[in-house]
Amino acid sequence: MGGSELQIVPAAGKNVEAQFVEMMVPLYSYGCENKVKKALANLKGIYSVNVDFHQQKVTVWGICDKHDVLSVVKNKRKGARFWNSDDNAQLLLEDSHNSAPSSPQPASSSLAKSSKRYLAIIKTQSLNLSLSMMKSRSLNWKALKKAFTRSNSF
Repeated sequence: MGGSELQIVPAAGKNVEAQFVEMMVPLYSYGCENKVKKALANLKGIYSVNVDFHQQKVTVWGICDKHDVLSVVKNKRKGARFWNSDDNAQLLLEDSHNSAPSSPQPASSSLAKSSKRYLAIIKTQSLNLSLSMMKSRSLNWKALKKAFTRSNSF
């Protein structure tokens, strides 16, 4: 087989196609935004990264696997998750199937349980975040206002 006889072989088991990946990422400053952009710049196949600071949303366009993109962003911002709740439920299902084999259950009941568990996790994380911000002595109203208001004058 010569160099001119190359074949295109699809990636085995991975859904890799041109797509938008929308994620909800906690962004607190320009530094967080730049960290996310820099981390995603190292991934191959990504055409553009759009960070919306006000909505706490990162949109990635490219030929990539959305789970790989999420894992890269999670390395920088731990609270990152998919914008669409269906993708998050699917991710939780995949994680539970990969981590420990359990007794077979009907799909609808396991999906309902995982979505309830996911909502409980989100509620506890947001509660922990708000409590940790209240306990901090160095974080006063002026600092909080400065952190969450952002001017768009460049």
